[in-house]
This record gives sequence, C-alpha cells and structure tokens, in this order.
Amino acid sequence: MTQAIDKKQVILDRLQRLTPQQQQDVLDFIEFLQFKARMREREVEQEPISAYEAAKEFAGCVDGGPGDLATNKKYLEGMGGK
Repeated sequence: MTQAIDKKQVILDRLQRLTPQQQQDVLDFIEFLQFKARMREREVEQEPISAYEAAKEFAGCVDGGPGDLATNKKYLEGMGGK
C-alpha cells in the first residue's frame, strides 16, 4: 500500500510542475484511459452477434431499384455453366 501512496505523491508532485496546458493534456489522457477501460468492459459483457443482427435496422432502408436482384433471369440462367 505504501508503494501506491508513493506513486500517487510522485504523480501529484510532477503534475504541479507542469504548465496549465500540459496539465490539461494529462487530464485528457486520463479521460481517454477511462473511456478505453469502459469500452473493454462493454466488449466483455456483450455476446457476439451476426452481421445481420448488427445491421438489421438498416435492412431494406434503400428505396429504388428492383425489389428482386434476380430480375434478369435469362441472364442468370446463362451464368449457370460459368
């Protein structure tokens, strides 16, 4: 426990010697580390899902074009041997 207190004091001492901009950079970095830790926690909590499941809200959202991609069935029949 003493080592943790020593590190904390060293960090505080060094932080006080920084310029205000450098102190802001340190604060930004700490917030980034906390954000990264939250993202890792969420990754562990979530079960893997399929690509469809991830994008299902967008399925069918594009208007226009043929409803059936196989509209030129004669062309598709000719592709069977290739």
